[in-house]
Amino acid sequence: MSLLEVRSIDARHGLLAAVRAVSLHLEPGERLAIVGANGAGKTTLLRTIAGAHASASGRIVFDGIDISAIPAHRRAALGIALVPEGRRLFASMTVEENLLVARACGRQGPWNIDTVLEAFPQLKPRRKARAGTLSGGEQQATAIGRALMTNPRVLLLDEVSLGLSPLAVDRVYASLQALIRAGTSIVLVEQDLKRAMESSDRIVCMLEGRIVAEGRSGEITRETILQTYFGARTIDALAGGNGAGT
Repeated sequence: MSLLEVRSIDARHGLLAAVRAVSLHLEPGERLAIVGANGAGKTTLLRTIAGAHASASGRIVFDGIDISAIPAHRRAALGIALVPEGRRLFASMTVEENLLVARACGRQGPWNIDTVLEAFPQLKPRRKARAGTLSGGEQQATAIGRALMTNPRVLLLDEVSLGLSPLAVDRVYASLQALIRAGTSIVLVEQDLKRAMESSDRIVCMLEGRIVAEGRSGEITRETILQTYFGARTIDALAGGNGAGT
């Protein structure tokens, strides 16, 4: 049985259908990347799984439990954590205070202040710094660390590299190896297609709210994905190795 199953989920923003009949699954310890052009519905899908956005229809099953009608805080208590696009830290609070906020979830596990700072060593000298004074990479590390403080079984990462320098992205991804070694299941929305493919076991491509392609990361090609949601003209324009936007 899959750890997480999304079954024919629809989600809307008013009259706009943002997610349309999406079904996917996530196995224990698996890394799933979701890619697609801007407006494809990726962020809405992650927010719907986390309970931050209500689904219009369909079901979400986590570890055999139908959580479709369960609010976000109870999903977090079950083991689903979302690192939202834009990080959304408490700017006036310190790094440590931002991390401690997540302890209210009450889940037991290996992640605490010490283990989070060990996984993200760039935060150690900034432990008492206010979140609003951090660099983009430090803020992203704090946002991921805050999610880890809930000791999740599934971590939903939305746009990890958005707005970060290449060096900061490298540091964040290097730190994520601790999660992978710990066996945390990860759903990753990533704007850099190359990095998404390198960091995942499977990859799912969305277009206009639907899944239009999927496959094992070692089997599905970058060209196939680009052709699926951009078309041949855009492939030519992007030739040269630039990452695809989401």
